[in-house]
Amino acid sequence: MATTPPPDADGDAAGMGGWTCLTPPVCAHGESPVWRGLEDRLYWIDAGLQRLWRLHVPSGRSEFRELPQAPGALVPCRRGGWLIALRDGIYHLSDWTLPLERIADAPYDARRVCFNDGKCDPWGRFWVGSSVDARDRPDAALYCLRARDRQRPELALIQSGVYTFNGLAWAPDGKLLYWADSHGHAVYTLPMVSAGQWPPVLGMRLLLKRFDARPADWRFEQDLGQGYGGRPDGAAIDSAGNYWVAMFEGARVLCLSPSGQILADWPVPAQCPTMVCFGGPDLRTLFVTTARQRRSAAELAHYPHSGAVFARRVATPGLPPATYWD
Repeated sequence: MATTPPPDADGDAAGMGGWTCLTPPVCAHGESPVWRGLEDRLYWIDAGLQRLWRLHVPSGRSEFRELPQAPGALVPCRRGGWLIALRDGIYHLSDWTLPLERIADAPYDARRVCFNDGKCDPWGRFWVGSSVDARDRPDAALYCLRARDRQRPELALIQSGVYTFNGLAWAPDGKLLYWADSHGHAVYTLPMVSAGQWPPVLGMRLLLKRFDARPADWRFEQDLGQGYGGRPDGAAIDSAGNYWVAMFEGARVLCLSPSGQILADWPVPAQCPTMVCFGGPDLRTLFVTTARQRRSAAELAHYPHSGAVFARRVATPGLPPATYWD
C-alpha cells in the first residue's frame, strides 16, 4: 500500500480547458472510477500496473493497494465493500485492508480473454463484459452476476460474438442498457426485456451513434487535434438520461442525448480518456480517468498529464452509482 501527494499547483483548471487535474500522472491505464459519497472519495483501478486506487478529494491525498492480476472493472457493494473483476474471476473485497475473496470463476480462456468494463443494474446485479486480447476473433461476451444469495452466485452468459464490451450504463428508469462497441466505433442501446427477473433477457440492439473508424495508418504526430475523433470507451448516465462517454484516442468526452445527438464535446488534456463517472456532494462533478501506457513519446510530450484523473463541473447532476447486492 502506498500514498501519493496531491498534484502541483499547475494541475488546476488553468490551461486545461476547464478540467482540474486531481492526481499526478501515476496510472498506466486508469479505469472504472466510482464515487463513494460517504467517504468523499473517488475509487478507480489501474489495469496496467494492477492497482486499486482511492483519492480523498477534499484533501487531495491518494493511495493504492496492489492487486494480484490486472483488474477490468470495479463496482461498489450495498454493504460497503467492492466487487473487482480480475482476469481469472470476480472477487469480493469487504474492506480496503482485507484480502480478496473469489466468488465467481472466469468463464473463458484467461490466456487470451479478460474481463473489461462492468456496472451494476438497478436490481443489484453485476454486469461485466470481456475483451479479446489480440482482437483476432469476436470471442468477447457480456455476463451478469446474480445478486449474492449464496456463497458463489451464478454468473450467466447474456450475449456474445463481439470483440469487446465497453461503456455499460442504464437509463434512469432501468429500461435500456447502453453498450459501447469500441472495436466497431459505435454505441448501442438494448431493451431490458425481463427487467429484474432472472436470468436477464435483452431485446434487439439499436444503434445510438456511430463514429468514424481510425485509419490504419493513423499516428498522433500526423493528426494532432484533427481528423480521427477516437472510439467510445467507458461511460455514465446523468439524471436527464444523457450518455457521457470517454473517447479513447480522441482526447475528448462526449455527451449524447437519448436520441444520439451530441450535446457536449469537451476536449480532455490526455489523448486517451478511458471512463467517466459522476460524483461530489451534489453529483455535479464529472471525473475522468486516463491512460499513458504504450503511448508515443510525442503524445506524452504534448499531454504530460496522461495517466492522471481529471474533474470538472457539469450543469446536470449524475446518478448515484448502482451497487451490487451482497
